Amino acid sequence: MGAALRRIQLGNALSAFGNGFTVPFTFVYVSQVRGLGAGTAGVVMAAFAIAALFVLPGTGRAIDQRGPVPVAVLGTVLAAAGSLGLGLSGSEPVVIAAAGLLGAGVSVVQPALATMIVWCSTTATRSRAFATQFFLNNLGLGVGGLIGGLIVDTSHPASFIRLFAIEATMFLVLGAVIAGVRLPRAPKLVVVGGRGDSRSGSRTAPANGWRLLAQDRSMVMLCVLGFVMFFACYGQFESGLSAFAVEVTRISPATLGIALAANTAAIVLAQFVVLRLVERRRRSRVIAAVGLVWTAAWLVAGVSGLVPGHHLAAVAAIISTYALFGLGEAMLAPTVSPLVADLAPDRMVGQYNSAFALVKQLALAMGPAVGGLIVGAGAYGTYILMLVVASLAVSVTALRLGRRLTAAQDSPLRASLVVARSTPGVPAAESIPEGIPA
Repeated sequence: MGAALRRIQLGNALSAFGNGFTVPFTFVYVSQVRGLGAGTAGVVMAAFAIAALFVLPGTGRAIDQRGPVPVAVLGTVLAAAGSLGLGLSGSEPVVIAAAGLLGAGVSVVQPALATMIVWCSTTATRSRAFATQFFLNNLGLGVGGLIGGLIVDTSHPASFIRLFAIEATMFLVLGAVIAGVRLPRAPKLVVVGGRGDSRSGSRTAPANGWRLLAQDRSMVMLCVLGFVMFFACYGQFESGLSAFAVEVTRISPATLGIALAANTAAIVLAQFVVLRLVERRRRSRVIAAVGLVWTAAWLVAGVSGLVPGHHLAAVAAIISTYALFGLGEAMLAPTVSPLVADLAPDRMVGQYNSAFALVKQLALAMGPAVGGLIVGAGAYGTYILMLVVASLAVSVTALRLGRRLTAAQDSPLRASLVVARSTPGVPAAESIPEGIPA
């Protein structure tokens, strides 16, 4: 990694570390510690997603016009203010407003950081850069959550104020770290007839960026694929799957914590092993394989509800379900985000990242609602069947997407090796990330 990318990854890890202090405890904090009830806590959790839906449509254009660094710094300030507001406020309107501010800040930061990583990497090294970001995110969240659990005490509200103060501080640290980053690959663009042009000049996004994005059939298909993925996996972790594990498999909340830890452990332990396996393969086929892994995960979860007389086997099945999801997530990290970047024209990297983030937020908002309704009605078989079908749809859609991608988009490392080996005087190693044999 270059110096700029190292700073971005460091700031990203510190921010995730700060998030880990509050993410597992926000619901309990609002409902019990502040005494505002579960209903208000649910509204607070929804406020994060709603705020994202408001700010993301304009974030991408701001990134492409102003550059990702000032947008990311602004996002960290908003997020820090929202986090501190959550820790200090005690009334329902202020808590909800603070949650919205935090959600807006985080939603601005994420596509800005993704764009910075794109500009600090090449097509051949981008998968490794995003895999590293995902690894550090999960490691930071896990360590932060572990330390936060040692600090928090529901009988002492001041302990929660400490958690939110730490999170706010980490956001400001992220802003300070990335504020001085010099991006080596920032495109210089001018507007010609309302469209971006690659000639040297000021960096400006095309005025009709959303229409141009909607005309990109590959990106539209990737957004559909992303919606199904986030709906069928991330959107179920804290709602339907947790309820299924407790109500049907009959595991204790403590065991559910172990299952969540298994998910994180699978990501942290498997990330770079998986990276070596998938980096030389077609991205579309890797994503299709993720659909099959998640299909197996949901089938294992379903089996856990069919063995009530074998509690240890049921517990092992649920823990395996969460671990399989972690394996699938580790496979997605070096494929999906880099693919979004490689589909985007230089003048629209921020807008493409923001569009995909918007799709993710929609899935994360709808996933828990739909899953919770089905599980709440006791239709557990229907719930598992729906998500098995969704996971298989991931595989089918990924293979169809692969037919639309160029060789450089679908398998950039292999394409770079072909170019390097066919160009006299250019050693193949120049196009290969460190640690990958030629």
